[in-house]
This record gives sequence, structure tokens and C-alpha cells, in this order.
Amino acid sequence: MIDRSAAVTEDELHAYVDGELPADRIDAVEAWLASHPEDMARVAAWRAQIDAIRARYGAIDEPAPARFDLSRLTAAERPWRRIAAAAAVVAFVLGGTLGWTARDAFSSAPQATPAPPGFEAFTAEALEAHNLYVVEVRHPVEVPAADADHLVQWLSKRLGYQLKAPNLDSIGLKLVGGRLLPGPTGAAAFLMYESASGERYTIYCGRSSAPETSLRYSEHRRATAVYWAAQDVAYVVSGSGDRKQLGKVATAAYRQLDEQTPQSGG
Repeated sequence: MIDRSAAVTEDELHAYVDGELPADRIDAVEAWLASHPEDMARVAAWRAQIDAIRARYGAIDEPAPARFDLSRLTAAERPWRRIAAAAAVVAFVLGGTLGWTARDAFSSAPQATPAPPGFEAFTAEALEAHNLYVVEVRHPVEVPAADADHLVQWLSKRLGYQLKAPNLDSIGLKLVGGRLLPGPTGAAAFLMYESASGERYTIYCGRSSAPETSLRYSEHRRATAVYWAAQDVAYVVSGSGDRKQLGKVATAAYRQLDEQTPQSGG
């Protein structure tokens, strides 16, 4: 009989992600993940990092340097050396693009890990803007989607880097437009999207000195949010829908913004 209640070690989680976990432990590990959302999120992030590396460098037809051969590492070395090797290979990965493997993490309980610096201030500002403008009928945005090129150029100039407005058509969301707002670290961009049924989601972003993070979920009374920071920019995706749907929107935006490298605005 499989002991599903037995504690799962970090080495087993890494082995599970690598496909090296003994067959008689797979059911136990999966049962553990189903009841431990913080470990589910870690596994999702590790898998996403692997997917990002494969997507960007999978076509390179040359052997990896011996120092990047993870099979040579001991179990004790693997967790931190995995991160160092991955960072060296991709030069500046954002902690991994959160892909399909992370879908269950958004339907679980909030993360138990401490909030990263800047998370609370940025999320609070983003949610305040979201709650203020999503209810507006005539003036939800300052510049409409019809002038999207001007909107992006204007916001990029004010924020000091080349902004990108993600295309969320594939998940049924159309750009409504955007506006310039004050943020906790200076100017902030605010983009609004709307579904055919009228449900609205917003993206709030601006320069930040916060350390890079993967997606982090935050639940509030009137709205929920997903925060991340990458390449000196912090982002918050907000919405009033359920956590799974918000995760879908945040993932779609994250994937596109992951390809963006901040440059001086024109």
C-alpha cells in the first residue's frame, strides 16, 4: 500500500520534475503536491524554467559544457547548482516563463512564502487603480485601444522603457486602452482589457528596484492580483474573476512580457 501521507523531500520534488523519481513514489509525491500548494508552485516554477530554456535554446546543436551537466551533481548540490547553471545558460532568465504546467498552482491556496520587497506597495497601488477604473462606463481609460500605437509610445516615453501591450485575443480579451498613473516608484502604466461578457482585467506596471520574482498571487476583498518583477520592472495583473481565470490571464501576459527587454523609451 502506498503511504500518501509520508513527507516528501525537496530532492524527491527535483527528481519528480526531472523524471527521475522511482515509480513507487510518484503517486505519493503527486498526492503530496495536491495538498501542499506551496510545493506545487515550486514544482511549476522549476518546470517552467526548464520549458523556457528548451524553448529558447533547444535548437542549438552543440554539446553543453561539462560544468552544466546536472547529472554529475550530487543530490545536495542539485537545488542551488540547477539555478546557477540555468542562469548561466540563458544569461538572464526571469525565473522561468510560467507555462501550462503551472495551471493548478492558481487554483490552490495563496503562497505561504514571505512577500518579496515591493510586493505590497505595488499590488496595493495596482488594485486601487483597478477598483477605481473598471467600474467606469464612459471614461475607463485615458487613451482608447483605437490609438494603441500612440498609447504605447506615450507610456513608454513617460516610463523610460519600451512598453508592450500584450495581445490577449487568444483568451477572449480585447484591449480597451490605458492611462498614465502615479506609482510607488514613479510613473506607472495602466492597461485595461475586457471580455465579450464585459469582465475586465488590468495590467499595472512601472520601474522597480525589487528583486526578480515569479508570479505571486494575492487575494483581496474586491479583486485579486498576480504580481511579478523582472528586469527592473514590476507588473500586477488584477481582476475580479476566480483565481484560475486570473491565472490564465496573468500567464498569457507573462509569456509575452517575458520576451520584453526594457529599453529607453522614444
